[in-house]
Amino acid sequence: MAMVEGIDSRGMQHCETTALDVLLRHEGLDVSEPMLFGLGCGLSFIYWDAKGMDFPFLGGRVKPFELTRNLAAGLGLELLVEETTSARKAWQHVARPIDAGRPVGLQLDSYHLDYFTTKVHFGGHIVAMYGYDEQQAYLVDTEQQGGAVSTGLAGLAKARAERGPMTARHRSFTVVVPTGRTSLRDRITPAITACAEAFLNPPIANLGHRGIEKAAKQVPTWLQRSENPREDLPRAALLLEKAGTGGALFRNLYRDFLAECAGLGENSHLRTGHRLYAEAAVLWTQVAALIATAGHSGDAKHLVQAGAVLSELARIEHDAMRALSML
Repeated sequence: MAMVEGIDSRGMQHCETTALDVLLRHEGLDVSEPMLFGLGCGLSFIYWDAKGMDFPFLGGRVKPFELTRNLAAGLGLELLVEETTSARKAWQHVARPIDAGRPVGLQLDSYHLDYFTTKVHFGGHIVAMYGYDEQQAYLVDTEQQGGAVSTGLAGLAKARAERGPMTARHRSFTVVVPTGRTSLRDRITPAITACAEAFLNPPIANLGHRGIEKAAKQVPTWLQRSENPREDLPRAALLLEKAGTGGALFRNLYRDFLAECAGLGENSHLRTGHRLYAEAAVLWTQVAALIATAGHSGDAKHLVQAGAVLSELARIEHDAMRALSML
């Protein structure tokens, strides 16, 4: 049995920031979850409905692991990433640092984890691993999933080897915080303006504020889009609100990030962004509720209402990011 000592196993709201919190706290760097999310330029939006997908996907963040790369680059952290097609090498990449007393981040498909009660394939899930024995791996996941959890080694191997959308090839990573890293305060303005620039000027219409506008047009058609709306729409609403794939969770995190930043100095653009993202978070919760009601009732009027709220959200978030881009 191998176990890293002194792990803070409290789960946070988002999987990637939860894993980063474990790794960075072990290195002596204590940063709030909203600050991790904001400094990693985590906020985004995507409306994704590719061929072969059973139902559209709404994403409210940057793609998996991009937040980690952004944070490491911005703060000057030493990020060591391992990927391989070999399950044997993949295990060595995890066991070696744990044996040496350092926790490891893993990207995997949550479908195969024992403690996940909702069995949906999601290859962009990220956890921190801090120990193992002959049968179990000991992980830290989100508060919703239980914080300190364990899963069988066989299931963990399947989760890491899974192929498909948003998966990685047995990706694992460790973080070292050097003494000469960039200060959090110096990183705030570049992180905010970079996030705003990407949101305001997306390369395709599925992303950023244009992606929310596209969702506003497409969501009212979801009863026709689904073969089983009584399951697909409530599930989409649940993911939207609880998992935060496109909804209030990430807007709440960004709102709180901006509040922390505003506390470091007076700035009218920060105050505007904070106010507008507080409005947006409330409206995303309304969108999720309307989608769920449409699925249960089969009445398209709720989806029409959701589309109208999404149109308003596209405007609000565009205005918020335009203000923040002027920092």
